[in-house]
Amino acid sequence: MKVGREKWISLLGLAARARELVSGEELVINDIRRKNVYLVLISADASAATAKKIQDKCQHYDIPYKVGADRFVLGSAIGKAERVVIGVKSKGFAGKISDLMDQ
Repeated sequence: MKVGREKWISLLGLAARARELVSGEELVINDIRRKNVYLVLISADASAATAKKIQDKCQHYDIPYKVGADRFVLGSAIGKAERVVIGVKSKGFAGKISDLMDQ
């Protein structure tokens, strides 16, 4: 059986294939403002300025966020180059990924 980390990373890949993700700092910020995302994932190795900017936006618009794996793991999970910020557009995927990250 997979450990919690592997499960949420696999689920993140599934969400990417279902086109339920948005990645990239500005695109995610735009979707936060529109309340089009239900969860924001920030890489553990994001710069302090980027992490603070995203966290402040999430808090202002009442969007949950999690700090997860590094940018290389997040990127490879969704089949792209490294990613620092990912927004989850599906309520179902967001809830399940959040639960698995908390384990």
